[in-house]
Amino acid sequence: MKAVLCKAWGGTEALVVEDIPSLQAGPGQVTIAVKACGVNFPDTLIIQGKYQFKPDRPFSPGGEVAGEVKQIGAGVTGVKVGDRVIAFTGWGGFAEEVMTTPDKLIPIPNGMDFATASAFVMTYGTSHHALKHRAELKSGETLLVLGAAGGVGLAAVEIGKVMGAKIIAAASSDEKLAVCKRHGADELINYTTQDLRTRIKEISGEKGVDVVYDPVGGALAEPALRSTGWCGRYLVIGFASGEIPKIPLNLTLLKGNAIVGVFWGDFTRREKQRNMESLQELGAWFAAGKLKPLVSKQYRLTEAAQALNDMMQRKVTGKVVLVP
Repeated sequence: MKAVLCKAWGGTEALVVEDIPSLQAGPGQVTIAVKACGVNFPDTLIIQGKYQFKPDRPFSPGGEVAGEVKQIGAGVTGVKVGDRVIAFTGWGGFAEEVMTTPDKLIPIPNGMDFATASAFVMTYGTSHHALKHRAELKSGETLLVLGAAGGVGLAAVEIGKVMGAKIIAAASSDEKLAVCKRHGADELINYTTQDLRTRIKEISGEKGVDVVYDPVGGALAEPALRSTGWCGRYLVIGFASGEIPKIPLNLTLLKGNAIVGVFWGDFTRREKQRNMESLQELGAWFAAGKLKPLVSKQYRLTEAAQALNDMMQRKVTGKVVLVP
């Protein structure tokens, strides 16, 4: 089978595509024939050795896979060959096959194609957990989404809308903001050409926003936090800008607000029942047409480096996927 391999820590230029032996499921294991693999920000970190997990090299990046069960090992129950599944593998997905265990599998919702399935659960799961469990977003509140045209950002726009919030989408271009508008944003801010704080004040008045969803970090973080109202919640999702901001903590004292960390991956491990309830709710919203995931581009395995570069350079709208 063909696989994208990372043989040394570093940038995308070191990735290679090679033929390696087909995978054989051992006891308790499942082999998945990969139909599509979502490209996510952690993939750009794991090849540099900057992610929480450091696989033994060589390895394939890609932790969110959609495909069909190809082979099951001894002792595996509850899954059969041919099942359409989403698999969370951490890495290994940029390949024609990937090995995992049954507990890492989720059935693909009815009516969802493989490309959409590979781009759905991580982004929408993160945003659902952030807005429902961590921010406890309420109907009628105002939600500011930074990096709103990216994968998790666009998911937050849609989910916030379903939950009844007023959505302010902030992104780096008018083209990206047009996408946010189509996915439910009420107000738009281009933070390349507009001052973020001034524009938020124009929209929300003296009250400020109730919740900030921030997957970007960097220079946008402090003005966004300053724009929250009394008892506002600032959600720390990630640092796509590459810069982890340093925040003056007196801001939380003066506004009575909260800086709230969001780590969906550990949430799925620690609170399995709540995670399953979240996935069921997301599946129901998708079936009802309330969520419309955007897969803006599909890449071949030989284009994996380009896909990762596009993500690092913030050229991606919605999600992009690799299709073997």
